[in-house]
Amino acid sequence: KPFLALGLEGSANKLGAGVMKHNEDGSTTVLANIRHTYITPPGEGFLPRDTAQHHREWANAVIKDAISQAGISMHDLDCICYTKGTPSPGMGAPLQSVALVARTLAIMFNKPLVGVNHCVGHIEMGREITGARNPVVLYVSGGNTQVIAYSRQCYRIFGETLDIAVGNCLDRFARVINLSNDPSPGYNIEQEAKNGKRLVPLPYATKGMDVSLSGILTSVEGYTMNERFRPIGAPYNPEDDVITPADLCYSLQETVFAMLVEITERAMAHIGSTEVLIVGGVGCNERLQEMMGIMAQERGGQVFATDERFCIDNGIMIAHAGLLSYRAGYRTPLEKSTCTQRFRTDEVHVTWRL
Repeated sequence: KPFLALGLEGSANKLGAGVMKHNEDGSTTVLANIRHTYITPPGEGFLPRDTAQHHREWANAVIKDAISQAGISMHDLDCICYTKGTPSPGMGAPLQSVALVARTLAIMFNKPLVGVNHCVGHIEMGREITGARNPVVLYVSGGNTQVIAYSRQCYRIFGETLDIAVGNCLDRFARVINLSNDPSPGYNIEQEAKNGKRLVPLPYATKGMDVSLSGILTSVEGYTMNERFRPIGAPYNPEDDVITPADLCYSLQETVFAMLVEITERAMAHIGSTEVLIVGGVGCNERLQEMMGIMAQERGGQVFATDERFCIDNGIMIAHAGLLSYRAGYRTPLEKSTCTQRFRTDEVHVTWRL
């Protein structure tokens, strides 16, 4: 029989609700994928307390929109899925606010709950949308940076960041140069980088299969104190020896993405894979996709990526991964329907894969 699930995601500044259908023939249908983003003024990040308040205020509208768009009622659902936790230290208050909504709906409509690992949601949705069979996964977002491959019912971590995530690195630099947070600071860095003409020297910090990004952030911030730096909007002669925000965005992207391509290639060589799947919010970045594509092509492989509907945090990935767990017999008892700020990718028993 077909299975229906509602997925709720709110581990960061995106609140998402999605309705997923698994059909009798094994195919899947996205019935609804609604998202609302908490956007702060330029130069500011988002605080857990304020983000949680945003999720509480918008939860009813977002879930109603998703159910309406899917053309179903809450009684038609087989289960309700929610983000139980993220691999990196996540934001506790937003996670709790969404878990509370999921728990309330499960009690009101007498539906089973399924807690989902945030990263596994990204991976399973990426595999479903792109058709990648057994890829090396590069998971890059505001809170996480990991290179992952599947083996024996576990997504195993080959390498990761030793300090801050790549998305956090880009977002923090966007705040330094006062770029807008709308639609996202990472997207605006990508657009600014297209106008960069100079590659400034930055530390290149791969450490085995891991990367370190905090020193690169400090170094690129240092260039904004340089007497040759010209802020956005400041007049300058193009023939002068100056450093622009576009140059710094370009240099930061090129350096950090080269590091990510290197450790991903090592993982591909180790397991003998020819496929790369890029998931997470930073996976939308077209320059990262281009660089990864060049590397994969040189190895006789290919890169798989999705657009912003599925790369950026969304409810449909939670619904899909939750439904896979549900069909494999997994349920989250009400008394254990908590959330955690550190839920490692390799802690999940992936019972739905051979």
